[in-house]
Amino acid sequence: MNESLSVLVVDDDWPMAKTLVDVLKLKGFKAEAACSGPGALEMVGSDQFDCVLTDVKMPVVNGVELLRSIKAGRPHLPVLLMTAYAPGDLVHEGLREGAIASFTKPLDIDLLVWFLSELSGPRAIVIVDEDSPSWGTAEKALEQRGFAVKTVREPGGLMQALKPRGQVVFLGPKLNGCSGLELLKQIRKQYETLPVVLTFDGQEEASSKVERARRLTADACLRKPFETDELLEILADIRRRELAALLRRRPGTLVRQND
Repeated sequence: MNESLSVLVVDDDWPMAKTLVDVLKLKGFKAEAACSGPGALEMVGSDQFDCVLTDVKMPVVNGVELLRSIKAGRPHLPVLLMTAYAPGDLVHEGLREGAIASFTKPLDIDLLVWFLSELSGPRAIVIVDEDSPSWGTAEKALEQRGFAVKTVREPGGLMQALKPRGQVVFLGPKLNGCSGLELLKQIRKQYETLPVVLTFDGQEEASSKVERARRLTADACLRKPFETDELLEILADIRRRELAALLRRRPGTLVRQND
């Protein structure tokens, strides 16, 4: 659903920025342009963009400085870099600080459109936990941010609720006699790369269970009670790693090496 994705293009080369905006609109996306870092920050603060694509080398505020400012105000907003130069220290700095990837100019439009289509794909949350009260506020917050939330209250319904892509699973410490670790083992037998976050009660002996969860390739561990911001930060990190992995072997892009 490209029409639901709104992209802010930032480049001090105004004709290039406008051309890229026109191309994205022709491809079905919403897009606007800014010709400076300060102008982009003003637009990000007043509009609900879903993604920012920014040039790295710009006067006054460069792309990495813009990235830092965006992350300070909207930490979950995906930021992509683009540069006409060979990747240097500035690009690597931006990737370390949370940019999903860096695209080489002239841009491969087909690659960019494909990537933005992946970014705009549907996202679902599967909550597997018998402790429904602890999820009330978080569940509402996730739905308000466009996530489709599904709950599983019986172990037998877990595998039927899962799909190989487009989901993140939050596993509670137990579900009708089954531990979260046992359920994680079941999931990994069928879905090796499905993102899974294991949650623990605050009073549990969590350290050993966290280590076991890591060995079973849980993507993250979260101790209850948790804040909604913690949840969103984990989801943003998982999404960034997923998207970076999609780009890893694509020519003309650079992603963090440890993603």
